[in-house]
This record gives sequence, C-alpha cells and structure tokens, in this order.
Amino acid sequence: MAAEQKVRTRRTATKTAEPRRESRTGPVEAAQNACRDLAGLIGYPAEGVSAVCRTEDGWRVDIDVLELQRVPDTTSLLATYQVDVDRTGELLQYRRVRRFRRGASDDWPAGHP
Repeated sequence: MAAEQKVRTRRTATKTAEPRRESRTGPVEAAQNACRDLAGLIGYPAEGVSAVCRTEDGWRVDIDVLELQRVPDTTSLLATYQVDVDRTGELLQYRRVRRFRRGASDDWPAGHP
C-alpha cells in the first residue's frame, strides 16, 4: 500500500509540475474574438472581415464596420479597423485605418489588374 501511495504522489507531483500551456487561437477564432471585442468598444457591429494575418504576438484582423447608415445604402459610411489580438484571442489594440462609402472601390494605380 505504501508503494501505491508513492506512485500516486509521484503522478500528482508530475501533473502539477508540468508547465501550463497557453491556449492558442486559429484565424477563425481570432477573427470572431476581434469582431466581438471591437463591437463592444466602438458600439458598431462588424459587417465583415477583410483580412486575417498572423503576427509575432498573435493575429492582425481587418474588420469592416458600418458607421453611418444612409438611404440609399450606397451612400452609407463604412470603416475598416485593424485589430491586433494575442495568441489567446485577447484584444491588444485597434485603430481605424480607412473610411469609405459603401460600393466605392479602392483607387488602384494605372495598369493594376
């Protein structure tokens, strides 16, 4: 019985001695977390995600948001926010990088496909 208790003690000690692993998020979960957290901060719901890129610290997500709804809808104002989330999905920072009318295309240089 003493030997069994030693084994149990060793197993317990091994489990608690292991370093705790950080939960990592993938691109889908990172984008979902970024949309939810950004909406909570700025008060506008996300219209969509236009980019998700891996960074050293986690993910950078570009989120399009309807900031001012107008009639007709093509005159509504949208904005793109760049949101950085860490590896666990927590928001680190955000900033608005672009504001535009719905339906407006980006201006591309001549000769761009």
